[in-house]
Amino acid sequence: MSTAPSEPFRLDETSAFGARAARHLREDVVVWLTTVTPSGAPNPNPVWFLWDGADRVTIHSLPDAARVRDVRERPLVTLNFDGDGRGGDIVVLRGRAELRPDDPKADAVPAYLAKYGADITRIGHTPDSFAAKYGVPLVITLIGLRGH
Repeated sequence: MSTAPSEPFRLDETSAFGARAARHLREDVVVWLTTVTPSGAPNPNPVWFLWDGADRVTIHSLPDAARVRDVRERPLVTLNFDGDGRGGDIVVLRGRAELRPDDPKADAVPAYLAKYGADITRIGHTPDSFAAKYGVPLVITLIGLRGH
């Protein structure tokens, strides 16, 4: 399944592949966000994320993370989910990332706290301290999907 960048992204959950992609977006805890460095090298990072159920994924980032610099200069990114370890269940989403410093921080997003509240505590933060440290919302508008 593929969507051209000029077309609005729409995940077809009626297909087996689309349903699997949606399951990853809803249920997975970590996705690999790959940005592009100034030298043109891929820069993959495991990140927490929240899907809006349509065409946007939000990540809350450290302000000085290389991914923030990368997105500022080169906004095209990919989101890669772990496969099954045998070359199957591959889901790769393409998107255009945008830094959104005026969007709500992680502690003001109930769905984010529902998904990651226990993990935030596990890594030694409160929702407030997590939001202060990971204070840059990065919103990815999805533009394509591929995999098998």
